[in-house]
Amino acid sequence: MSKLGFIGLGIMGTPMAARLMAAGHSLVVNTKGDVPEDIVKAGATVCETGREVAEQADIVFVIVPDTPDVAAVLFSEGGVAEGLSAGKTVVDMSSISPVETKDYAARIEQLGCDYVDAPVSGGEVGAKQGSLSIMVGAKDDVFARVKPYFEIMGKNITLVGGIGAGQTAKVANQMIVAMNIEAVGEALLFASRAGADPARVREALMGGFASSRILELHGERMVKRTFDPGFRIALHQKDLNLALSAGRQMGLSLPNTATCQELFNACAAHDGSGWDHSGMVKALELLAGYEIGQDSDA
Repeated sequence: MSKLGFIGLGIMGTPMAARLMAAGHSLVVNTKGDVPEDIVKAGATVCETGREVAEQADIVFVIVPDTPDVAAVLFSEGGVAEGLSAGKTVVDMSSISPVETKDYAARIEQLGCDYVDAPVSGGEVGAKQGSLSIMVGAKDDVFARVKPYFEIMGKNITLVGGIGAGQTAKVANQMIVAMNIEAVGEALLFASRAGADPARVREALMGGFASSRILELHGERMVKRTFDPGFRIALHQKDLNLALSAGRQMGLSLPNTATCQELFNACAAHDGSGWDHSGMVKALELLAGYEIGQDSDA
């Protein structure tokens, strides 16, 4: 089996790396801060730099928060690019700019290596369960080579197209997720303010056409007031910035994406950047002067 490298052991990366090791793969790892104890105990080799990871691994997986973070991991002093040799593969599973992704890929390919962009959806729960959706931009033969590893981490694995296509699909995913969170929050706020039990309304809706993963998971968070991430609002703001920026470049109006971003901005203004993105509902509650679940005189 190929020796694998993994860089970025955060909320998502840690369970993803753990699943690769549980499947019998040897991992060399690097992350900002301390490597989680569970990863060390599972037998991972800890490296001080990305360069050391690339020197030892045949395939290097990266999952970090933002576009500049990927650039730093790959191309800074001591970065992955310094440790690569011809024939190796870099797989970026972060959610970043499709435009920058193409540039990063070109620079890695100049070293005689392959590049894959493979952002994920499914959150911490999906990472732990190995049920992530993985949206892939790659050449056909490279995709075939890395797909067995994706199958350990996810279930819905799609080759969308060439380099950058995976990131484009992920931006579209984040637009849909944001708008679904807004819709669920608005509906549960309406139901609660009208005097209905929001938990029972959610249960009733789960059996109908309005049912969705967002209603199932984030609707429950809204009702139970559990806004620990999960997926932080700050990261979703980053993804919607990518959508809105690209939309401007293409001359597209994305009005509901912009509305969701403003609601996230309102949360951030109330120290909510670190809330789970289901916390968007708090911005709607501020506008309404009413919180889901409180006593209503309606």
